[in-house]
Amino acid sequence: MSESQPEFALEAYGLKKTYPGGKGSPAKEALKGVDLQIPRGSIFGLLGPNGAGKSTFINIFAGLVTKSEGTAKIWGVDIDKDPRRARAAIGVVPQELNMDVFFTPSETLELMAGFYGVPKPERRTQEILTALGLDDKRDAYVRQLSGGMKRRLLVGKALVHNPPVLVLDEPTAGVDIELRRQLWEYVLELNKQGVTIVLTTHYLEEAQELCDQIAIVNHGEVVACEPKADLLKRLDSKTLVIEPVEPLSAIPAGFEAQDAIIRPDGSLAITYKFGEASVADMIETYRASGARIADLRTEEPDLEDVFLALTYQADEAKTA
Repeated sequence: MSESQPEFALEAYGLKKTYPGGKGSPAKEALKGVDLQIPRGSIFGLLGPNGAGKSTFINIFAGLVTKSEGTAKIWGVDIDKDPRRARAAIGVVPQELNMDVFFTPSETLELMAGFYGVPKPERRTQEILTALGLDDKRDAYVRQLSGGMKRRLLVGKALVHNPPVLVLDEPTAGVDIELRRQLWEYVLELNKQGVTIVLTTHYLEEAQELCDQIAIVNHGEVVACEPKADLLKRLDSKTLVIEPVEPLSAIPAGFEAQDAIIRPDGSLAITYKFGEASVADMIETYRASGARIADLRTEEPDLEDVFLALTYQADEAKTA
């Protein structure tokens, strides 16, 4: 690899993919001219509903899917002009557990390093096994590993050639909380070392905690691509949650014209837009109704709220 550092780890310009139809079914347009640039050194979240086109996008860069139109670059290298060098810059952890169950983890990593042409003195098999917590299983057959261990071994396979870009496609599906924590600690350490991380996940709380920039894909199109902080500001609302001393039988007087509900836990939740309501006024209205306050807090929109709003808007536009 060249010593030069590109501005973007992955680049897509006008990227399209159409799968042919069959047996009377129409062709499926999975990507509809996607333009997306993933900054070098970032932890980038690629989110979207099932069937949105995320896996197709990733698999084009991984060399598993042939694009229909457009340009794709990995670490500044066009995948069509120099596919060997481009693919050497990326490691992909797929959703599926694809490995030979009759090899050991050590043999699996050695074999994968050989496929990439990594000289034996430069191989990092022991380092990777230790980092992923698989050192004590290095000589066990893969079929003897738990699902979480197999998924960590997939990460190891993607790292044997020391790529500057690591793509994680649903990496924590089926992984317990402790193993998930260990995996993310290792991924964050890789990012500190300069590895660009591209993450797809349905665990939106993971994306909100880890990613610094997020793109949301729906129906083969990018509906949003912004720094996480900007994305979370898209919903200009907050919720005031009041926990009453006595259970509420109805929404207190004074809140009829507001977006107020009684939650299953008995608290009163009042959603309001920034600048259009005062928390002090709402508390005063609540007290004027004769109800007493045990506790209160405010809640801001999270990534799940933004995700649902943006994908819902896209679906509404499609059906309009």
